[in-house]
Order: sequence, then structure tokens, then C-alpha cells
Amino acid sequence: MTQTRIYLDYAATAPLLPEALAAMMPLLAGAPQNASSLHFEGRRARAVLDEARERIAACLGAKRREIVFCASGSEADTLAIFGTARLRPGRHIVSCAVEHHAVLRALESLESAGYDVTLLPVDRAGVVDPQRFESALRPETALASVMYANNEIGSIEPIAELAAIAHRRGVPFHSDAVQAPGWLPIDVDALPVDLMSLSAHKFGGPAGVGVLYVRDGSAIAPIVYGGGQEAGRRAGTEHLAGVMGAAVALELAEARRTQNGPRVATMRDRLEQHLLATIARSRVNGAGAVRLPNLTNLAFSGVTAEAMAVRLDLEGIAISPGAACTSGVAEPSHVVAALGDGDAREAVRFSLGPTTTSDEIERTLQIVPAAVAELRRGE
Repeated sequence: MTQTRIYLDYAATAPLLPEALAAMMPLLAGAPQNASSLHFEGRRARAVLDEARERIAACLGAKRREIVFCASGSEADTLAIFGTARLRPGRHIVSCAVEHHAVLRALESLESAGYDVTLLPVDRAGVVDPQRFESALRPETALASVMYANNEIGSIEPIAELAAIAHRRGVPFHSDAVQAPGWLPIDVDALPVDLMSLSAHKFGGPAGVGVLYVRDGSAIAPIVYGGGQEAGRRAGTEHLAGVMGAAVALELAEARRTQNGPRVATMRDRLEQHLLATIARSRVNGAGAVRLPNLTNLAFSGVTAEAMAVRLDLEGIAISPGAACTSGVAEPSHVVAALGDGDAREAVRFSLGPTTTSDEIERTLQIVPAAVAELRRGE
């Protein structure tokens, strides 16, 4: 009898929640959906859009007008960075070396346009030093952007402290919080960020929906031009089914966070501790940091991440190399490289989710040591 596959790549994408799908289906199969139209069908679509925006805002402790819908988390990051930089007088931006490529590539583009970008180093746990962050800010700093929780190693940054420092210096603060919903508090007053990016498919909503929170008083220029949708901040007809699915998924992720977090952390710790005890020359990347409860990044000396991911896939286990993959060519993880400890080519990410079971973890613990031993024999 063939066993079902084990999915341990929730940090890449989470399965669509049944409740989110149920909320989406009538909108996918119903009448034409354009919230910018003035006729009855358009007004009905506008009501759906307003409801989805209101529900997402409530999850963040925000106002409805502070929510901007995009097509992805990457677009939300890009809009936050380009949209803020273009309206600020300074041409200096502060970020950190372990950001998602959506942030790093946007900053590289601004550098090519004449901006000065400071990428702060992190410690061996992947965390930015607040004092170093403050020292990097200048009178001409237009924006600071530091992610909430790292997508490869799970390290949680001191966002509330960093944002407070930035505000004292008059600098807007953005955070890529794509990995946070369902695991970390996302109340924007407690954090408190000026801009925050989310991506629906990371918390059980549909792919193709991003959210950018823009605090009142924070001006951004659009990067997508056309109509005046999203209060002139992002042109394009909104995907009503997608944003409603995102709203339902975010509500459920938040409602279940305090229950799911400790349960999943227990399984993650079991996975991590057993593999470290069983497999010689293994380590946790980002150890020592306060981390997301569902994620661990492990390295098995002498085994490349790509080989490990392929081997486990053949065994029915889905994990991710802790590296970016461009055109089918695996690159060493820039995040693990920034830690300055060990070979970045060996980093693999196990990320659990709300539906992960203890039985799946026990099966994984039976398979991984044998896979590592086999791959090492083939060194």
C-alpha cells in the first residue's frame, strides 16, 4: 500500500484552506466581478471588496483604508520600497543581508538608479543588532526595511524596537511579514510598522493575492499604472474571489494561532532534536534565535541541499533547499552565508503547518538519517 506524501514545505506555500475555497467559489462562478463599475453588478462587487478589506484590516488592528491589495507578497514588498523611496527626499535606504529576494532585488534596482543602500549584517542567529541599525540611519535615509521573520531560518527580528528607533529618527519603517500570520502577532500598533507586506498563500489563502498595509500618513507612489483602483496606489481590477479567500484564511490563521503555535513547535523540536542526536555532523542554522515555531533549517555536513531535497522527494517527503533556485540552478543560501557559520550549500528547510501530524514527523525521522547516510556514501 502506497503511503501518502508528507508535506513539510509550508514556508513555500500552504495548502488552500477549505473555508477559503468555499468563500471563493460563489465569486468565481457568479456574475461579472469589477468593483470599479457603476452598475448593479459593479456595486455588488464593490461590497465584496469592501468586506474583504474590512476583515483583513480587523486582523491587523488597522483601518480599512490602510489595506492595499496586490498580486503577491513580492509585489507588496516592491510597492512599499519603490513607492516610498520615490516620494522621499533622501536617497539612502537601510535593510539587512538576510532579506527575501523580493526586497534585495528591489534595493539592487534602486542602487542602479543612484540610491545608497546599507545592508546590515546579522549575528550567527540571523538577528539584526538594534544599535547597529540605529547607527546606520542618516539624515538622508528615506526608508528602513527589515523582515519580521526569516523565510529560510525562521529567526524573528526585533521589529517593534527597530521601528521605534526609525520613528525617532523620522524614517519610515517597512517589514516583510510574509511568514508571520498564523505564527506571530501581527497587530500593527504593537509592532508598530508604517508598511507591512503579506502574501495570502503563506497562510492558507490563494496564490496571487498580496496585501500591503500602509499606515495613515504614509504616502506611496504606485508602481503599476492604469486605473485608480486601491485609492490610486495600485492599478488593476481586483481579484474578488482571491481577496475574499485571503480574508477568510487570515481570520482563521489568527483565530488558531495560539493553539497551533505550541503544538507545531513541539513537533518541530522533536524533529530537530532527534535528527541532531541521530546524525553526526549536523547543525541548526539560526540556532540561538527566537524562531518561528514551525520552521527549522538544518545542514548535514557533506550533503548538498539539492541532493537532500531530491532524495527525500523520492521517499515521499517534500522539503525545500534553503536556497534560491533560478532557472533550475541551485544557488547557495544567501541567508545561511550571512550567518558566517558552515557551508550555505548544505542548508535544507523543514517547515511544518497546522495540518502536520506527529505520525508524519515520526515517519520523517525514520527516513532522513538513512537518506543522509546514503548520500554521504556517495560523496
